[in-house]
Amino acid sequence: MRSIILCMGIFVVFSCKAQQNPLPLNTWMENIPQGAYVKDLNNELSPYVGTYKANYKANEITLFITKEIDRPTKLMNKNFYNDVLSIRYIVKNSSGIVLQNTQSMNLNAQSNFNILSMGTMPELGQVALSYDGTNCGVGWGQINLKKLNATQISWDYYPNNTILDEATCPSGTDTTVYLPHTKGLVFTKQ
Repeated sequence: MRSIILCMGIFVVFSCKAQQNPLPLNTWMENIPQGAYVKDLNNELSPYVGTYKANYKANEITLFITKEIDRPTKLMNKNFYNDVLSIRYIVKNSSGIVLQNTQSMNLNAQSNFNILSMGTMPELGQVALSYDGTNCGVGWGQINLKKLNATQISWDYYPNNTILDEATCPSGTDTTVYLPHTKGLVFTKQ
């Protein structure tokens, strides 16, 4: 009997979610109800998907941009689902030594290194992403990508400050931000 009730409860939850009309990608936070689905209805994120490379200050940066559909999200005490761009990356120096690699990290299980889209700015032809920062949250901030043409995107990174102490960041932790801190860096699709 208990298993029948449990199965019915799960069915009702999934049925309710499936019956909800998805909200457009740039819906204001205060207009997103609990459990809603914020969907890329106009396919605004797909043009950014791919592998891109650029060189900056003798480092080679490779971005792996994917589109995640129906990603569970918790923001401002709301739980909802949304379509997002997710960026993983590899940074190598001029000798080919890997300085930082997030490609195989389980980013859902930690609060650092995540780069996820927050929405698009259609009037500017850009997508805005939040970056959680490197170790200890150093370098957290905003990244804007602009589609220049079919094979190139422009990168603008606006890092914020973090105050570190032994309680929040143990000594010896690598707090170097390897992502390019610049505006207008052009990445080319591979």
